[in-house]
Amino acid sequence: MGGMEKEFFPGPWKNNTVNGRLKAVPSYIDTGVLFYRKDLLEKYHEQPPKTWEEMTRIATKIQAEERKAGHNNFWGYIFQGKSYEGLTCNALEWIDSYGGGTFVDDKGDVTVNNPKAAQALDMARGWMGKITPKGVLGYKEEESRTVFQNGDALFMRNWPYVWQLSQADDSPLKGKVGVMQLPAGPDGRQATTLGGWQWSINANTRNPEAAIALLKILSDDDSQTTRLKILGHAPTRVGLYENKEVLAIAPELTQFRDIFAQAVPRPATVTKAQYPRVSNAIFNVTFSVLNGKEDGKKATADLQKRLTRAKGTGWR
Repeated sequence: MGGMEKEFFPGPWKNNTVNGRLKAVPSYIDTGVLFYRKDLLEKYHEQPPKTWEEMTRIATKIQAEERKAGHNNFWGYIFQGKSYEGLTCNALEWIDSYGGGTFVDDKGDVTVNNPKAAQALDMARGWMGKITPKGVLGYKEEESRTVFQNGDALFMRNWPYVWQLSQADDSPLKGKVGVMQLPAGPDGRQATTLGGWQWSINANTRNPEAAIALLKILSDDDSQTTRLKILGHAPTRVGLYENKEVLAIAPELTQFRDIFAQAVPRPATVTKAQYPRVSNAIFNVTFSVLNGKEDGKKATADLQKRLTRAKGTGWR
């Protein structure tokens, strides 16, 4: 696969490289983004929010106005709050945007027990029952999308695949949705979780040459363009974001490119085989904050202990 690296976004490629060896080729890229009702922002004379504080204010205002107009099940902000990997992604975005780090730094040190991380979790805790329904504790991606696409929320954090679905001919929100990078924390820092899917080859394959040839086809420009058109999967090849034919299919890619370039990886590479345990601790502790059992300070101290135990004498 030599020579292909420069054709892809550096984040996914780096994330797929372990000890200097490429383990998989990026299939499509994902990052958390903010979808919003541009028609409602216009109606109430508001601009897309630049910070979480602005988003909270706008969500509170428009939620109240919409309910006053009879839309009683309308909410200001929804996301993926179920206790699973999606909540780890949300927590990473909140905490890193506040300057609280990524739970475990590049050196492998557990860093989550800090005031900024606690403040970020307290921010999210403050949304519950106010601009965010408590039912979000059961939401994954599709539950969130359904609520938003039915017209029952102003803002939603989700992945780019939602764009194509929201603009389909049968969507109640066709032409009414905007998308942008997630809001910034108090110091102007923005963070969005790097996601996506990969193509890899079984190390025990009997036909490595054929497998590599197939992988190159599956990850080439034509294949990625086809998946974008049919499935809404954002390409991992940088050049496609300047391809006029591709942009005619998905003009929103011009905006996604800058977001993808700044995506923050989860601490999977540095924590190695322990990452499932790490993520489990992150989403369970974050869930405890959202359901009111812990505040940010207690949660970050708890999470520091859990991740330190998972590390033991070193990540392996």
